[in-house]
Amino acid sequence: MSKDDNSKKKRVKILSFALLFVIAGILITIVITLLTGNCSGSASQRNMRSRRVPNVTVEEFDFDTGRNKMFAAVPGFIASAGTLGIQVFDSAGNETLRDSFRMSQPVITDFGSGFIAYDSGGSEIRVFNNNRIISSFDTDGIIVSASGNQNGWFCVVTQKGGGIRGTVSVYNNNGTNVFNVDMRTGFVLSAELSPDNKSLAILNLTDSGSRVTFYADITAEDEQDRFFDLPDGLIIDIKYLSTGDVLAVSTDLLFLVDDSGDGKALYPFPDKRLGNYSNDDTFIALHLYDYGIGSQGRLVTLLSDGTVLGELSVDREIISMSVFDNTLVVLKNDGVVFYNNELTEFKSSASYISTAGSSQVLTIRNDTALVTSDSSAVIFRREEER
Repeated sequence: MSKDDNSKKKRVKILSFALLFVIAGILITIVITLLTGNCSGSASQRNMRSRRVPNVTVEEFDFDTGRNKMFAAVPGFIASAGTLGIQVFDSAGNETLRDSFRMSQPVITDFGSGFIAYDSGGSEIRVFNNNRIISSFDTDGIIVSASGNQNGWFCVVTQKGGGIRGTVSVYNNNGTNVFNVDMRTGFVLSAELSPDNKSLAILNLTDSGSRVTFYADITAEDEQDRFFDLPDGLIIDIKYLSTGDVLAVSTDLLFLVDDSGDGKALYPFPDKRLGNYSNDDTFIALHLYDYGIGSQGRLVTLLSDGTVLGELSVDREIISMSVFDNTLVVLKNDGVVFYNNELTEFKSSASYISTAGSSQVLTIRNDTALVTSDSSAVIFRREEER
C-alpha cells in the first residue's frame, strides 16, 4: 500500500472522529438545555415552560383554633376564629395574638387594621388587632352581624325581640358605645359606618323588598334622614366607599346609593346569576354565571363609577375570590389564579397546585394570598415577573 493511501485513510479516520465529537457535543448541549430549561427557542415555547413551572411558593400555616374555622386578613396579618377562640399570625408565620373563648358557629370579619369575631346566634364578641384585644363584651341580644371602618370604629347588629326588628349599636375605636338605634320596620341584616365616622347605613328587608336607611350624623343622634327602597329586589350586601357613597349589591344589579337616598346603577346583570363578588377602594370584581350552562360565565372588573376594566369568559367553578390593591386572586376548583385589575393573568399563577377541599381565598398583598379550608391554611406567594 502506498504512502498516499495510508495518508488518505488517516485523514478519513481523523475526520470521522471529529464528526463524532461534534455530533456528541451537539447532543449533550441539547440534553442539558432541555433539562435546565435554557433553550432560546420561540416565545411560545418559553411561555409553555414557564407555565409548567410557575414561580409560586407554598407554605402551610397551623392554626389551633378548633373546628369550624373561619379566616380574615388585613395587610400583613391573618386571623382565624374557631370553636376554641381566635389566633393571629403575621405573613411570615409568627403568632402575634391568641385568645380563648367558646363558639359553636364562629364568624370573623376584618376592618381597617383589625378584626371582629363572634358566635353566630350568640352574644359574645371580640374586637382585636394583630397584638391586642381592643374590646370584649356580651350584647343584649343575639348577634346578627358586625362590621367596621378603616378608623377602627365598628357597629354590631343584634336581635332582641319584643317587636324590635333589629338594634344597631355603634362603637368608637376604644370600644365605647356612642350610638344606638332600634329598627321597628324591616328585619335588619347589616350596618355600615362611613369613613368619617359620622354616617350610618342600615340594610334591612321589608315586606316589599329591600331598604337602605341612612342616619346622616350619628354624633348629633339625628333621626333617620333618607332611605332607599328596592321594591321586589333583594340587596345582599352594602359597603361604604372612600367617596362617601354606599356600594350596594343585589341579585341582578350593582349600584351606588348616596346619603340623600338617590341610587345610580353601575352594572346590571338581569340575564346572569351572581356567583361571587369582592371589592376594595381600587376596583370591584364580579363573577356571573350563565343560567343553565353549568359553571360557564364571566369575570368582570370595574371602577366605582361603572367604568368596566376587564371582562373574561370562564368555564371552571369559582369557589372564592378576593380583591386587594389592583390584584384579584381567584380560587377555582382546579387551582389559584392571580389577575391584575384588567383581568390579565399573571404567568406565575398557581393553577398547577391542587386546592381540593379549599373554601376561601384572601388576598393579603398583591403577591400573596391565603387559601383556607376547615383543616388547613396555605399561603401562596408569587414572585414578581421580569
